[in-house]
Amino acid sequence: MNNLSRNLISFVPAVLILGAVVSLNAGERPAWKPLFDGKSLDGWQVRGGVAKYHVEDGAIVGSTVEGSANTFLCTKKDYGDFLLEFEVKVDPVLNSGVQIRSHVYKKDTTIWVSRRGSKREVTRKAGHVYGYQVEITNERAGSSGAIWDEARKSVWLYDTSDNPAARKAMKDNQWNKFRVACIGDSIMTWVNDILCTDLRDPVDQAGFIGLQVHSFRGDKPAQVRWRNIRIKDLGRHVWKPLFDGRSLDGWHIVPGGKWEVRDGIIEGSNLSSDNRHGLLVSDKRYGDFTARLKFKALKGNSGFYFRVDEVGGGVGVHGFQAEIDESKDIGGLYETGGRAWVVQPSAEDVARWFRPQEWNEMTVSAHRQRIVVHVNGRKSAELKKDKGRLEGHLAFQLHGSQDMHVMFKDIQILLPKK
Repeated sequence: MNNLSRNLISFVPAVLILGAVVSLNAGERPAWKPLFDGKSLDGWQVRGGVAKYHVEDGAIVGSTVEGSANTFLCTKKDYGDFLLEFEVKVDPVLNSGVQIRSHVYKKDTTIWVSRRGSKREVTRKAGHVYGYQVEITNERAGSSGAIWDEARKSVWLYDTSDNPAARKAMKDNQWNKFRVACIGDSIMTWVNDILCTDLRDPVDQAGFIGLQVHSFRGDKPAQVRWRNIRIKDLGRHVWKPLFDGRSLDGWHIVPGGKWEVRDGIIEGSNLSSDNRHGLLVSDKRYGDFTARLKFKALKGNSGFYFRVDEVGGGVGVHGFQAEIDESKDIGGLYETGGRAWVVQPSAEDVARWFRPQEWNEMTVSAHRQRIVVHVNGRKSAELKKDKGRLEGHLAFQLHGSQDMHVMFKDIQILLPKK
């Protein structure tokens, strides 16, 4: 057991932190470091609105200002993988939060936001803070420790609605201890030692930390206080290529169909007269991994296979498939040679995340018995405590007995930065 593993196991029960272990070189011992010196706001800067921050009795105090937008006191340094601890006490009338791996819009940016089943355009001004937010609120709301996607998707990425213990973790009018573990695409939070969030989300791998004072209307200013803010910096994960953009080195072809490389793109095609599934299979086998790719499904049914074994015959492999198609089921999970559809999305779901005849991004996170699929940043499928396959090859599929045309590029895997 390395030093980091010992530290993590003392941090929370081992069964909860298995998904957050990162390999470090022998002899490295990441140490806790204060993010706040207890006396000044050195190393921090205010972004967003005009709420006020000052230091009082060893705590950072954030005070609302009438008419201000959401305001954030942000670290000047970015962090990737880390363990973060802090204590917080918030007026029960005020909503707050802590941003992690967050950013600011560099220019006025128009984005699509989904609300109550419909989409609308919203313009975020330059300097507006966006990214993952660890929610801080009152006992009644019961959502402290959940993850909100601030000023981007503006949705809950992980809520506490089905976790009674988490909903009761926060206590009004007293100091509450928060813990956050970010390792690769894993984000976990605890409030007063109760696990609230166990999220897999691949969008951001690094960014600043920010203390939020929410916009507020009231007879008098409301306040939120933070103290004992400390961090273990564990480096960061980065995306590494699985396709060199020039050749199929590292991959092999299982006929039928045809695979070609053109201008940094893998193109696959097949004819309806060929009943074999054409496959492009990784030479290497993978157990736990997070991978992403861009695809354009122009004609026919395709997919990104993982944890597969080559079996010969018409289908070529048995294992999981994240579905890729020109019109339906995109982002669902299918098990060839097994359970068939494991998670099949509805047409309404697919319309939320798929862009027909355009480039789309898919991410597959497969760690132990949990699998999460995202399409264009939206979670399209998830399996928890699955009893299926735990390792195997990656592969791209050309479905047999169909006229096929599909394209792939920017195929990457998430690995610790050396």
